[in-house]
Amino acid sequence: MRYFSPLLSQIQDEDPLAVLATGGAPSLSELRLHNSAIWRWNRPVYDVADGMPHLRIENRVLPAGPTVIDVLANAAFFFGAMRGLTELDRPVWSRLPFPVARDNLYAGARLGMDAQLNWPGIGWVRPDELVLRTLLPLAHQGLRSYGMSEAARQRYLTVIEQRCATRQTGASWQRATVRRLISQGADRSTALAAMLRGYIEHMHSNQPVHTWPTT
Repeated sequence: MRYFSPLLSQIQDEDPLAVLATGGAPSLSELRLHNSAIWRWNRPVYDVADGMPHLRIENRVLPAGPTVIDVLANAAFFFGAMRGLTELDRPVWSRLPFPVARDNLYAGARLGMDAQLNWPGIGWVRPDELVLRTLLPLAHQGLRSYGMSEAARQRYLTVIEQRCATRQTGASWQRATVRRLISQGADRSTALAAMLRGYIEHMHSNQPVHTWPTT
């Protein structure tokens, strides 16, 4: 709240200190409304669930699924790589200017696996090559530092490795499926609906997205 002024006012009769004094959990509705208007990549969120208050940090940089195993693999890769980067003798942020990091972000968002990223000591490289050559070993080291077992590291990071090897993500599968259906004579609306049905079916199978068939 120090950096972001409230956009909306909301007044309630609850006295938070009085609720605490009786052993209850204050709703803090004004704070919750304020936090819901702040969309930072990492944000603190206070909430009450079934009468139990909790404060969590939402880490919004992680991509969505499409399956549970993909989500867990994404998290393991991200947190492992971040830990590995912090343990480097020379931090990557001291060698990677912010404008370059920003351009990398936009290129990756627009082009996915076909993007060209600029990385210190390597130069221009595709995301899959950067992950396989540089970031995946860092992620293994980072998770090892956290104390994660070899079996768990292999289970989750192998998903990332194979996603890079096949160069198939959820987005690329969607595009390839729509193109295939249109090439078979479906109009765009029909192709999109059929793709979504297939996406939901594969999602419930919990098979990682790099294994999904496109034909």
